[in-house]
Amino acid sequence: MLQLRDLPTPEILGKFARRYPDADVTAVATFLHLLRVATDLSMALDACLQQHGLLQGRWWVLLLLMREETLSAAPSQLAEKAGVSRATMTGLIDGLERDGLVRRVTDLEDGRRVTVSLTDAGQATLDEVMPDYYRRIRQLMSGLDEAGREQLQSMLKIVHAGSPALLGRDGPADQPENHEE
Repeated sequence: MLQLRDLPTPEILGKFARRYPDADVTAVATFLHLLRVATDLSMALDACLQQHGLLQGRWWVLLLLMREETLSAAPSQLAEKAGVSRATMTGLIDGLERDGLVRRVTDLEDGRRVTVSLTDAGQATLDEVMPDYYRRIRQLMSGLDEAGREQLQSMLKIVHAGSPALLGRDGPADQPENHEE
């Protein structure tokens, strides 16, 4: 993934705005800053998880299974919740199963139906990773008090609601406002 390490200055953005009148300089600057922060956070999470022998995709699968009452789910459900294709999920499950962190269980009544279950080793891996993860998140967010965190979440929800605009779909400017959730 290409990362923009050198964010443009207001002067550079002004130059672009003179050439492209639709450019809203503060909107572009804010978007680029948000994109940069998101990329940096994702890379930092990767580095944290790698210290525990995990990658994000595999970690998310373990977390999704731990969220389930039975510690099990169908691969298709996991793919849907993780926002990946079924083929990608199959690859993630294959690796986790190879490492003994999950196991596939075939339904006795319908041999075509398979669920994926978190193993004791998978739970032990999460028990090792999660305290470190939570400590780091607490440190990351320590500059914001509770009200600031809530405000940031509210603002991110608004930005997220507009994300279809990047796909050429209607964004919040084209939809009725609804800030209740």
